[in-house]
Amino acid sequence: MDGLRTGEVAEQAGVNIQTLRYYERRGLLAEPGRSNGGHRLYPPGTVTRLQRIKAAQRLGFTLDEVAELLNAGRGGHPTPDLRQRAVDKIAEIDRKMAGLTAIRATLTEVMAAHCESLIDCTCAMAGAGKNAPGGR
Repeated sequence: MDGLRTGEVAEQAGVNIQTLRYYERRGLLAEPGRSNGGHRLYPPGTVTRLQRIKAAQRLGFTLDEVAELLNAGRGGHPTPDLRQRAVDKIAEIDRKMAGLTAIRATLTEVMAAHCESLIDCTCAMAGAGKNAPGGR
């Protein structure tokens, strides 16, 4: 039986062996065949599939979302759902960025105020913001 052994797949895909086995358990990879000696033998397309999984993760998709994307694209043709998933992911990223921007702004204010305690400073700043003219 032809195929790549576990170490070969892991090295070529740039993942560790534990990741490979974890993806098998999660159903992201089919359980491979076995050699006569009992070694796992993965089909050649496994490395490409792993690279796609890692690329989707870098784009912010969770493993559950990656599994759904892989299943949706099984026919080889993109579905309209894939475009909507990308639009939804962009909206999620925008929300996270807005939240991080607000946190950054608050931390910048704390640093500028030269507070001795982060907790006391943020409480005092929040209170001042509510009572200040034009405050919330």
